[in-house]
Amino acid sequence: MKALAGAFLLAVATVAGPAQAAIKDAQPNGFTVENSEWVPVAPQVAYAALVNDVGRWWPADHTWWGDASKLSISDKVGGCFCEINGAQQAWHMTVTFTDPGKLMRMTGGLGPLQGMGLHGALEWRFVEEKGGTRITLWYRAGGYTPDDMSTFAPVVDKVQGLQLGGLAAFLRKGADGAPR
Repeated sequence: MKALAGAFLLAVATVAGPAQAAIKDAQPNGFTVENSEWVPVAPQVAYAALVNDVGRWWPADHTWWGDASKLSISDKVGGCFCEINGAQQAWHMTVTFTDPGKLMRMTGGLGPLQGMGLHGALEWRFVEEKGGTRITLWYRAGGYTPDDMSTFAPVVDKVQGLQLGGLAAFLRKGADGAPR
């Protein structure tokens, strides 16, 4: 597992995050990170893009098989944030709460955290702000690992910034492909 954790940290150590990013807490047994971006669309539009267009904005290099079009999010309790590439399949997270246009909560371990037996709660929060929407991506992960999880927090924070940044960039495109 230490090799997997080291490879995970090395693979994303140089990734840049968005302007509003924060490690809220980092301890040996878990961490909380939060990233936030403003977009010029209504909360309902941003939420719909999260769910319906995930394959168009999620960074392909943060998928198991390098093709974001294989991702889907089922917008219902018990729904799957899944990646299906024929017989190759991954259940990334389980949808545990939906309030369309306001909040989606998922639980599970993203990426290498899943294989390490770690678990987390991830929230996509949508708040109307200045004629658009403040989207906040919040993730709290924890569980047993022989590694110090506080060392994962900066890397996960940067990767989450990429994911949120992908959604924000998609929403800012407007007529070039994003719903507006």
